[in-house]
Amino acid sequence: MIESPAPLTEAVLKVEKSLLRLTPPQALILSFVALALLGAVLLKLPIATREPISWLQALFTATSAATVTGFSVLDTGTHFTLFGQAVLLVLIQCGGLGLMSFGVFIIFLMRDSLTLGHRMVLSEALNQSGQSNLRRQLRWMFGFTAGMELLGTALLAIRWVPEKGWADGIYYSFFHAVSAFNNAGFALAADSLVAHVADPLVNIVITALFISGGIGFVVIADMIGKRRFRDYSLHTKLMLVGTLVVNVAAMLLLLAIEYGNPKTLGALPDFGAKLWAAWFQGVAPRSSGFNTVDVAGLYPASAVLIMVLMFIGAGSGSTASGIKLSTFMVLVLATGAFLAARDRPVVFGRSLDWGTMLKAMAISCIAMLGVLIGIFLLVLTETGAFLDLAFEAVSAFGTVGLSRGATARLSEAGQAIVIALMLIGRVGPLTLAFLFANRHHAPIQYPAGQVNIG
Repeated sequence: MIESPAPLTEAVLKVEKSLLRLTPPQALILSFVALALLGAVLLKLPIATREPISWLQALFTATSAATVTGFSVLDTGTHFTLFGQAVLLVLIQCGGLGLMSFGVFIIFLMRDSLTLGHRMVLSEALNQSGQSNLRRQLRWMFGFTAGMELLGTALLAIRWVPEKGWADGIYYSFFHAVSAFNNAGFALAADSLVAHVADPLVNIVITALFISGGIGFVVIADMIGKRRFRDYSLHTKLMLVGTLVVNVAAMLLLLAIEYGNPKTLGALPDFGAKLWAAWFQGVAPRSSGFNTVDVAGLYPASAVLIMVLMFIGAGSGSTASGIKLSTFMVLVLATGAFLAARDRPVVFGRSLDWGTMLKAMAISCIAMLGVLIGIFLLVLTETGAFLDLAFEAVSAFGTVGLSRGATARLSEAGQAIVIALMLIGRVGPLTLAFLFANRHHAPIQYPAGQVNIG
């Protein structure tokens, strides 16, 4: 006689209700922590690695994948088996789109409806303060992700199938397509994509994947739904213009600084190869973590420039992290308005309200404080050049994954610090966005005071 599934269903409902009692920031943080812990357990299994690894190494790698950072104290291609690499891919996919988005998507498939609690959690995972059209956005987000990753796999296969054969070539292409779109930066080669520094196909496809994944799903949807630039939302306009300006400026600066560097661009045979290398290194630090030249060989000026790019990050509601490009743009516009003695910044015929500017300022200040604390702790516990450790801290907080060689030399304390930075960098801006989006106005207003500034 078959027992009734009622007790099991009741238990599932109880767990679901308990989870939905959590605030969205709590649920988001717990989801990434749980994902990292689950990933660590799976990576610790004997079938996941070719040689035994410690629990800290497993947790470090799993956290790096779940937060789509790309740091690894182990070589992904040689140390992990096919099962271990598959675990990393699942962690990257879940971490890139947000575990909460996956959970609500499953609930949606089962029930064809979203409760208010589900909508709140999903809004937080997507970094959206509003809750309208979330179902449609969720459907579109998963469809777009699958389409881009499959398209990227097909295009990369043109290069790697002839080199590696059908089975290995398709797998190699799929792994890098998923890693690139989710801005994870995990590669199967020990030197990332250095072997393809002058390959136009690999450069174009990989950068197109991580730019489309990092610009934000809302921006992509707005571009598809509207044909003319003037019809785009203010956020979309700022993101498109900001992405173009920052990427081109970074490429030109790196080309000028590194042109004669024998360890990077100076070693390349012609101007075309140098241009591809400058383009890739100019756009990758915004959160992707891939590299086509030796990052440790960059001049200090270039390393500082890349640190700034990593701190800025990519788009809001995307697979990337950092303070977000839109936050940086608001800060720039607010500064310009102050210097021009205007009450509010005006851009594309729209003014920015004080709430948006205060939010941008608060997120930037807290992020800067987090990075400075991380740098201080790494300098306190690790040996090595200050620039390399500072680079490591910014890369971890921005969930970028670029390193000047410090990752492989981290002590256990250093690995724990970087793990904390990756988690904070991934969930911190989203949590702050929720807190600022749900402010409670005090019933009592106090008289304004005067403070001398500058």
